[in-house]
Amino acid sequence: MSRIGKIPIPIPKGVKVTRDGDKIVVEGPKGKNKEPVHRNMILEIKENQILVKRPDDSKFNRSLHGLTRTLISNAVTGVTKGFSKRLEIEGVGYRAAMSSQTKGGLTLELGFSHKIEVAPPEGVKFETPAATQIVVSGIDKQVVGEIAAKIRSYRPPEPYKGKGIRYHNEHIIRKAGKAGATK
Repeated sequence: MSRIGKIPIPIPKGVKVTRDGDKIVVEGPKGKNKEPVHRNMILEIKENQILVKRPDDSKFNRSLHGLTRTLISNAVTGVTKGFSKRLEIEGVGYRAAMSSQTKGGLTLELGFSHKIEVAPPEGVKFETPAATQIVVSGIDKQVVGEIAAKIRSYRPPEPYKGKGIRYHNEHIIRKAGKAGATK
């Protein structure tokens, strides 16, 4: 039995969970999240917890068991607490600001000849507490991670000076530069 899959998912107060065909709908104070559930997985929704069970011990069902439980748990956490990713920008002249052209969007200046405009998808919010910091937040963990990775991909950190966009507390392994020239 999956160690992750057999743990019940607690449903906090103020969260409503319903099954809609092959999807589970989780509604909470921060919004509404829909998560697809494979038809093989058996869900038992009780008043204060959700149990995910599998019909048999086939390899396919074992692989879905823990995954399904984690995805539903993330949906519940998303509508109660939300998810966020912090990004840091390092480099002379590199900065981020809230965009005036796209509502809630970002304008990135990363040393290119043009500024990069990033529009937030539905349910995602950008914040810039400082010119060199970006906070991506939302209720869907996958979407928040995907948008943060997309922003990081515009200028990933380079190994010599460390310039670029990195996740908060990400460690970049530095390389030594050229050795001194002999005269």
